[in-house]
Amino acid sequence: MQLVKQELLAALAKTLESFSPGAGSKAAFESPKVAAHGDFASTAAMQLAKPLGRKPRELAEELSAALLATSSFSQWVQAVEIAGPGFLNVRLKTVAKQQVVREVLDAGEAYGRQPSTGEKVLVEFVSANPTGPLHVGHGRQAALGDAICNLRASQGDAVYREFYYNDAGVQIQTLATSVQMRAKGLKPGDADWPSGEKAAAYNGDYIADIAEDFKAKKTVKSDDRAFTASGDVDDVDSIREFAVAYLRREQDLDLRAFGVRFDNYYLESSLYSSGRVESTVVKLVAAGMTYEQDGALWLRSSDYGDDKDRVMKKGDGTYTYFVPDVAYHIAKWERGFHTVVNIQGTDHHGTIARVRAGLQGVDESIPADFPDYVLHTMVRVMKSGEEVKISKRAGSYVTLRDLIEWTSTDAVRFFLLSRKPDTEYTFDVDLAVTKNNDNPVYYVQYAHARICSVLASWGGDVASLHDVELTALESPAAQALMLLLAKYPDMLNAAAKDFAPHDVTFYLRELAASYHSYYDAERILVDDEGVKKARLALVAATARVLHNGLAILGVSAPSKM
Repeated sequence: MQLVKQELLAALAKTLESFSPGAGSKAAFESPKVAAHGDFASTAAMQLAKPLGRKPRELAEELSAALLATSSFSQWVQAVEIAGPGFLNVRLKTVAKQQVVREVLDAGEAYGRQPSTGEKVLVEFVSANPTGPLHVGHGRQAALGDAICNLRASQGDAVYREFYYNDAGVQIQTLATSVQMRAKGLKPGDADWPSGEKAAAYNGDYIADIAEDFKAKKTVKSDDRAFTASGDVDDVDSIREFAVAYLRREQDLDLRAFGVRFDNYYLESSLYSSGRVESTVVKLVAAGMTYEQDGALWLRSSDYGDDKDRVMKKGDGTYTYFVPDVAYHIAKWERGFHTVVNIQGTDHHGTIARVRAGLQGVDESIPADFPDYVLHTMVRVMKSGEEVKISKRAGSYVTLRDLIEWTSTDAVRFFLLSRKPDTEYTFDVDLAVTKNNDNPVYYVQYAHARICSVLASWGGDVASLHDVELTALESPAAQALMLLLAKYPDMLNAAAKDFAPHDVTFYLRELAASYHSYYDAERILVDDEGVKKARLALVAATARVLHNGLAILGVSAPSKM
């Protein structure tokens, strides 16, 4: 039906141009919120009325007549109705709706995808410090980042996935000393072990595991590094490097199990060693973006929307955390990535104004809204009716690995993507393992498996359905399903633009519901060969769109359940 829509849009543009030169460029259709109002809607009459000095409804009547006189509208449109102050409601012929079945089957995996735009897009996500296992919040970010990458790639962008991690600073030193204490035989609860809310120590069982492997002089390899332990418990530098490599490997294993990959790992330390941090500060000072006060160097971030100015360089000569962030984003820009999306927790909200203020001050012609941000809330985990807060593995929080082990990768991904990123979310472990319609991922996957079962019972070649006669697809249930299939490309495009993978989950649940309704309304494997083939073509197209949509989310589409 996309081809039908394009033909109708072209006819609308040509007609509008005949009424008012230049108006054709504004030709567009909307999807009516109420199905009874038709299949497409246009506000063209209301938009043209004022500049032409006409009454909207009178103009709508003329536009309707002119459109119905075109070959495209004559072929595909049943009626153009005038509503309200001048809306044009377009009702398609059944044959027009049927075209989507053929479009889906012909396009296959490519249905909904767009050709290359040539645009490079960098998506930074997860970016967990190598100080402990990945927690559930990292899992939400991994699911979001991966799905957003898939969405942008589906619309023709060249997507680059990047993981930025802090491999320097106080938290890394805390990791090293915690491992060292464990290696020397101390443990949480001992008199000499740091205690209290802000104690400089990590207490999880993973620290003991690192210490044992360090003493055993093991070699660990992650996606971006490898290191062999010295085994010397007094060699804190070796401990530090080994611990970082160890935890990077653990994170890699978790992300691999979650089906997430990266094109590059970017180290915070490289921003210092390359001189990028220092050069960024020099540029900001030269641009008059800074001032000195109370022994510190300040950024005039309030000039760019921050609620107050921020310290860049403390009295002890160390930089605050957002300074390397500014340097890092200059590097992104200079690497040719002019569309950048950062997936971060809502606790980074204050960072946005500071980073953008810094970028505006370096005179690199960077747009004021660079980069884009998608902020997400943390996730509560419920199990057996109670909130789970502690993981023995981590010592203080539920890990991504815990969640995968309790449920499945598919469930974790779908559940974590099923709400807008900035809304609170409670992950119900018990719901995620149920096998009924209350479980949204099961509901969608079951629709796909149900279709596969029908096709298997038929036993024919799905490829033979591409050219079957579709006139039998006339029932309300069939038409509702076809209209929903036709909405997939536009939904995918909008979700990519809005960084909104939750829209894909909503669509898939609606499509699954529509299929289940169709299945209940009409028997598919009937005796009439023509009717049977048409219905098989429709459900095969539905399975394809379910498969394509689940793939965007990184969720499997099983053929049996």
